Amino acid sequence: MEKYKVGVIGATGMVGQRFVTLLENHPWFQLTAVAASPRSAGKRYEDAVGGRWAMDTPVPAEARDLVLLSAQDDVERIASQVDFVFSAVDMKKEEIRALEEEYARRECPVVSNNSAHRWTPDVPMVIPEVNPEHIEVIKAQRARLGTQRGFIAVKSNCSIQSYVPALSPLREFGIEKVLVCTYQAISGAGKTFATWPEMVDNLIPYIGGEEEKSEQEPLKVWGRVENGVIVNAEGTSITAQCLRVPVSNGHTAAAFVTFKNKPTMEQMKQAWASFKGRAQELNLPTAPKQFLNYFEEPDRPQTRLDRDLEGGMAVSIGRLRPDTQYDYKFVSLSHNTLRGAAGGGVELAELLCAEGYIEHK
Repeated sequence: MEKYKVGVIGATGMVGQRFVTLLENHPWFQLTAVAASPRSAGKRYEDAVGGRWAMDTPVPAEARDLVLLSAQDDVERIASQVDFVFSAVDMKKEEIRALEEEYARRECPVVSNNSAHRWTPDVPMVIPEVNPEHIEVIKAQRARLGTQRGFIAVKSNCSIQSYVPALSPLREFGIEKVLVCTYQAISGAGKTFATWPEMVDNLIPYIGGEEEKSEQEPLKVWGRVENGVIVNAEGTSITAQCLRVPVSNGHTAAAFVTFKNKPTMEQMKQAWASFKGRAQELNLPTAPKQFLNYFEEPDRPQTRLDRDLEGGMAVSIGRLRPDTQYDYKFVSLSHNTLRGAAGGGVELAELLCAEGYIEHK
């Protein structure tokens, strides 16, 4: 098949680097443009990321000699070269909103890792296995923007990927209350232990804005498209506490849940084992074969053992047991820069291509 030409804006940051590595040898996508801040423009990609390359693998050969453009100043040039862009820019939220909308208005679809447009009512915030139907709202968004091809689609916050996939198949039992504590890796802050030595042997019980996102974003993901906007789900309340822990990659969640119609533990395990989403039906290249994986061992899932399951795109669950205050409690884990960030973005782009929302120019 003819590959889609892809750009990455914000390509030098940690999530941008992850996008670049995931596009190496991708069966559908070809990286053809990279962009970052104006101060990086004009440099070879390998030179620009030289001292701060944070991935375990080397800079992909296809990216090394690409010359960085300015994400802000070269919008028209980038939009003319690619079929769509991934956005991982590090700017103020209002600047990101304006920039992503500028790309969309230039008829360049944007698949964003940023939070800036997550609460724009006609911008779908999609976990491909959970709420693929939300991409239908793109038609209304295009009408608002006055575009034929251009639109913005976003992925959700990395922290909710650790527990929302595990809760989603259980919604058939009527989820009433959720308490969740997340234990989040330092790469979620764009850091490594080399760049953030203060995190060694340390825990920080605060991540700015994270608890609000963790409590509200699931309600949009579980919502419905109505009159050209996404309406939040009702009837479920979520409270969250988010902690930064000395782990390189992998966000873990301890979840407590009460149901309207309490299932048995076997029903819950069966719901997880049998769950498949649109991504699996379409056999998308990045989609895990088994999305949700339950471990019976009492000491699993563990970040070092389980975060890379199915290329870091699967979700691991364990320690399901009754609770004294809620019906049940369990632990779940996802890779925050793969499933939770760039990998989720690539899978969303695959969904949009497979469903005809992104076409070749």
